[in-house]
Amino acid sequence: MRTRSNSGVRLDYYQRVVHKLILDHQQPVTGLFPASPHNDHAWIRDNLYCILAVWGLSMAFKKIADQDEDRAKTYELEQSCVKLMRGLLMAMMQQKEKVEKFKSTQHPLDALHAKYSSATGRTVVKDDEWGHLQIDSISLYLLILAQMTASGLQIVFSLDEVAFIQNLIFYIESAYCTPDYGIWERGDKTNHGLPELNASSIGMAKAALEAMNELDLFGARGGPSSVIHVLADEAQKCQAVLQSMLPRESNSKELDSGLLSIISYPAFAVDDPQLIAKTRDAIVIKLQGKYGCKRFLRDGHKNPREDPNRLYYEPWELRMFENIECEWPLFFCYLILDYCFQGDKANVSDYTQRLEKIMLRNDDGIKLVPELYAVPADKADLEQHEPGSQDRIPLGRCPFIWAQSLYILGKLLQEGFLAVGELDPLNRRLCSEKKPDVVVQIVILAEDNEIRDKLLEYDLHAQTIAEVAPIEVQPARVLSYLYTYLGRNKKLGLSGRKSRDVGILSTSKLYSLNDRIFAFTPQNFDYEEYYMSRDPALLASTFMANVAFLGMSWKQMLGRPTITLLATQYLLDQGRIPMAMITTMKKLKSGYINGTRVTLGNLGDFLSTSAITNLSFLGSQEDGYPDKLNPRVQSYLEEHLLKSLSSKASCLARPAAGGGDRARALRRRMSVRGAIRKTRSINVDSETLGMEGEYAGPGKLERKPSWLEVDRASGRSPSPEDARKKFLANEVVYGGTSTTSLGAGTPTIEVTREQTPSPPKEGNSPGAAKAPRARVASESASVYAEQETDELLAALRETESLDEQGDILQYLVDAHGLDFNTGMLDNGRAVTVRELLKALYEKACAQKLWGLVRHTAGMLGKRVEDLAKAVTDLLVRQKQITVGMPPSNEHTITAPLPENELRQLIHLSLRRDKHGNENKKAYGDDESTAMLTQELLVYLAMFIRTEPQLFLEMLRLRVGLIIQVMATELSRTLSCDGEEASEHLLNLSPFEMKNLLYHILSGKEFAINSVGRGNFSIVSNKSTRYGKKSQIMLEGQSLQGNIDTAPLGEADRQGQWLRRRRLDGALNRVPRDFYPRVWAVLEKCQGLIIQGKILQPNLTQEMTSGELKFALAVETVLNSIPQPEYRQLVVEALMVLTLVVECKAVGHLGGAITVEHLVHKANQLFLDEQRRVGGDATLCCAKAEAGAGAALLCGGAAGVCQHLYDSAPSGSFGTMTHLARAAAALLLERLPHDAPLECAIT
Repeated sequence: MRTRSNSGVRLDYYQRVVHKLILDHQQPVTGLFPASPHNDHAWIRDNLYCILAVWGLSMAFKKIADQDEDRAKTYELEQSCVKLMRGLLMAMMQQKEKVEKFKSTQHPLDALHAKYSSATGRTVVKDDEWGHLQIDSISLYLLILAQMTASGLQIVFSLDEVAFIQNLIFYIESAYCTPDYGIWERGDKTNHGLPELNASSIGMAKAALEAMNELDLFGARGGPSSVIHVLADEAQKCQAVLQSMLPRESNSKELDSGLLSIISYPAFAVDDPQLIAKTRDAIVIKLQGKYGCKRFLRDGHKNPREDPNRLYYEPWELRMFENIECEWPLFFCYLILDYCFQGDKANVSDYTQRLEKIMLRNDDGIKLVPELYAVPADKADLEQHEPGSQDRIPLGRCPFIWAQSLYILGKLLQEGFLAVGELDPLNRRLCSEKKPDVVVQIVILAEDNEIRDKLLEYDLHAQTIAEVAPIEVQPARVLSYLYTYLGRNKKLGLSGRKSRDVGILSTSKLYSLNDRIFAFTPQNFDYEEYYMSRDPALLASTFMANVAFLGMSWKQMLGRPTITLLATQYLLDQGRIPMAMITTMKKLKSGYINGTRVTLGNLGDFLSTSAITNLSFLGSQEDGYPDKLNPRVQSYLEEHLLKSLSSKASCLARPAAGGGDRARALRRRMSVRGAIRKTRSINVDSETLGMEGEYAGPGKLERKPSWLEVDRASGRSPSPEDARKKFLANEVVYGGTSTTSLGAGTPTIEVTREQTPSPPKEGNSPGAAKAPRARVASESASVYAEQETDELLAALRETESLDEQGDILQYLVDAHGLDFNTGMLDNGRAVTVRELLKALYEKACAQKLWGLVRHTAGMLGKRVEDLAKAVTDLLVRQKQITVGMPPSNEHTITAPLPENELRQLIHLSLRRDKHGNENKKAYGDDESTAMLTQELLVYLAMFIRTEPQLFLEMLRLRVGLIIQVMATELSRTLSCDGEEASEHLLNLSPFEMKNLLYHILSGKEFAINSVGRGNFSIVSNKSTRYGKKSQIMLEGQSLQGNIDTAPLGEADRQGQWLRRRRLDGALNRVPRDFYPRVWAVLEKCQGLIIQGKILQPNLTQEMTSGELKFALAVETVLNSIPQPEYRQLVVEALMVLTLVVECKAVGHLGGAITVEHLVHKANQLFLDEQRRVGGDATLCCAKAEAGAGAALLCGGAAGVCQHLYDSAPSGSFGTMTHLARAAAALLLERLPHDAPLECAIT
């Protein structure tokens, strides 16, 4: 140990500094620090940073306590920390009603206050007079409370305080989806009081949740009741969102120096070392200056050009603040601590020198850190012209205690008085270190002996539920119920955990309760209400995703994850265990599944290696019996011992029809045939989507009519005889090429084009466009007018076909509503249409008729279990969602909505009321597409959780357009028309639907196999024939005829670029750095015009180039283009313009540029060249004799030749070549005329 003369003296000096600058200002009654001598407001965040230096100093004295007075000093300093932490706790506990309310509402006005009176601990401003919702400050409180408690301080005194802190955990749990005002208290940077999702708040919340988990607030003296519990999934959600945002701070701030507090000390919230480095580098490059770092770009605070008389800024004003933002020395303090923790001495001394150069000295010679350095008003122009050239002046508080405290910590670390581990007793700094691979333990249990024996046939050994006793197995919903008791406190009026969501991380632990042990099955295997759990292949795929997710996300937990799966009667398919399940279980035996290590075994064997959590909070603490189970919990658990699911009895009794009635019954059924089909709105309509001319060679593929088409004149289905004749006629015409002959059991789709006008095309001949057929409410009524309801009910009893039952029930619902009494009896009780629909739904599920399942599920108002969660998962990763069919019916979702509002938005669209008024919502009565939308949203959320790279450079997910492209892809692959493709799409099993969506998102080529009874499977098409098959055979709708599984032919290769553009356009995918580059183009012209909408140049005044708000503005304009491939060409044209700007070909692009002119000019150049070289386009648009209307010959979208869409971007005939020539022609008049022109396009 060092002698007193050296280290003791140095420490005494720091103690004097801390006393003079910090402790002298601590309020004796509350323990809080006022903002300044003239302002008694105490901010939570600033107070916490102030006390860190005091805490650090106390630990330094503890280490060298070679004299009694040193021990006394340690104690005094520690008690100052306890006093402050308890002062903040008391202030917040006075607002306990707000904590309780906020758990339900997450409303800014229900938030805990951000600052209190330092004299009384009471509130100082009203709820609506300040941006109080600052999740980062409450999170920072919990994080520092955890670190101080772990270092041995006793801050929390009673179990009531423990309950309050447990409720603060629930307060910050939803940080990943709660917009707040952030570390600078201003929300959106225009300071209009708009909260936004801030990465710094989410990171701080993640750190707090991880630090508090399983922490005993009474330290070494505590017991089970003083332990804090956090559900691991909540921290994981924050982690996922944080990773997707960094290095961006929020929608309006592309970067923020405040992120230093989460990538390093105190939060250490980021696990990925590369992301930490990327964020730090971005801050150093874009925000660091001579005097510190700017908080964010275009920060107006104390800026020489700021108007001091008002709080907010006009959007156009922000540009004035560029390059003259204030610089804050505070961030040098953060960087010094960051490099101390990394052990990088060179950078520590570099930043210490920079900081000490700009510190000021007071009368006692103590160095002080000022709040910020501003440019003097008279030098603002010079600084703006040449950033970094002018001297700045210190403004604001001096010393700025937040920064001063961090500076002192840095000095204590540099001089060896503190080790980094003492400032971080919970070892948060190690979270980015590499960890060993996770081994996922898997247990398969059989519901009863019968299922166990069935598994044994496949050499799979499973125990039954009875055999694993005394361990009890329960579904996840039981765990979620038990967690509602966490944090309940009658005295404080706190009700415990509100959210009922328990994720896979929580169900992968075992739980002990007194002397019982519980295992829980995963939440997405709770067979509750939804049809997606009826598809074994989808369950298998979900299970694999769960295993992969655990492999990636199981961190900071003792023990291994254990997934408990239950094989129940419910899973059996006609008495057999589905092959998808067997295949998956066999893979588990190998020890690896998709790169994750797994081990299969019995629950009893895993007890010693599993993560086990104690549910101690279920005791009756408040009644004085902490060791006795709460009586309500006791009775709940007794009720919920697992019961097997009994199958529901069917209501539809079907006596056979008498011989004489047969003909009449057939006639009746024919007249309601297609009732479901008429509700469909999937539009594979060539005019709107530019889907015409999917050519198989130089000519184009004819649209094949289906024999069940509705007769245009009468608006009703043809009679069976007419239909048969028409069908046979078609077979003759098309030489039997029709792929599928649809039997009476398979309804086809009636494609109705509601509100989708086709874009005007030049030179339309009068008969060229088919008039869109609008559907009106009275139409279906006229078809069924002659039908007596009881006749239909008789037909319902007679028919064996589930599809016909569906059509009849659809009509009954339209005519009479769901609660119409059918007059049928079931055990003496009247049966309503709703009950018949439920029975039909169950049967359709059992028979795997997925199209009918989706439709009946929609009519019954079912919704996906996790719909709201899925939408939130997409939104918080900065993806906006639109539902409804483009171009005129889309609704954008930009903020999380409650489950029922989402369902209404998706379902109740274009409902026509009696007077023909239209309520705009996403899908009219089209229940099938509405259910499909919900389903796809869940799959998109699954993918964004497990494979976020699929969504790179995509800002908006347009689900309606994705559905249309899925149908188009099926139409292309199966060579069938749009109606059949839509029908096939809706009949795909949930697993194949997810598979098709995956192939479309990843852009992989695929083929469709028809297996056995026409069951479909989607197969990955690798560069050779079929390399690896991602193929699981599924029960689909029965299709006669064989689908050709030949490798990609010439025709398919020919449509490759067109397809690629169509997919990228539908997914709104853009090239990397596209939006910042468009920003640079806007700087150089008077606006960009696309589809009549203009991108104004003043957007560059309001937003920085990397700002998400700017990207969304560009995206909105691009989305006004209905045809995806045309949109993609417009994106390519914009890229050509960015190259013109980047290569500085011209100083300024002049007036507004209409981007479509570029595309059409390029098309014209392409056709001229085709005529010259006799290319493919001479067969359509480039015919020598072609006149004005010729552009429509090949049916390309927006009057652009199909062959141009199908050209590769590069090469001498590529689209970029023609677009570059078009751009050159456009800019010719804007170029300097005297300079010689050189243009070499490669």
